[in-house]
Amino acid sequence: MEYILRTLTKKEEVDSIIRDTIDKVLVLRLGRSSDPLCLQLDDILYKSVREVSKFATVALVDIDSEDVRVYVKYFDITLIPSTIFFFNAHHMKMDSGWIFSRSADHTKWVGAFQRKQDFIDVVEAIFRGAMKGKLIVTCPLPPERIPKFQLLYKDV
Repeated sequence: MEYILRTLTKKEEVDSIIRDTIDKVLVLRLGRSSDPLCLQLDDILYKSVREVSKFATVALVDIDSEDVRVYVKYFDITLIPSTIFFFNAHHMKMDSGWIFSRSADHTKWVGAFQRKQDFIDVVEAIFRGAMKGKLIVTCPLPPERIPKFQLLYKDV
């Protein structure tokens, strides 16, 4: 699976794909190819890539690569897999409507999608919102299909 989806291991590759993906949603899965949950998400991405190819580009980012650590730190990737969305080099955010959902700032999707259609629906919602000039969109999935993680804050 990982061999078919483009894998980025260098900061320059990530910079380039973010900068050069025009009028399409860029989906970056940050994680490890050895992690079972990442492999589950990779399978869903692989099965969906053809159906979203007209409005999205999908790539995998290996977080173990020392060169992409700047993105891991910048996007606060503490749980994997994390999926980040861009449109015309703008970081797209998604409001999942949950206080205890994975990310209070809505900057990334953490965990695997439960099914292929969930991924397609999310990418399509981001694309439609981006085409209207929005930088944050509402998650089209029902609450029971959105991964939930309670945030724990250090030194609070």
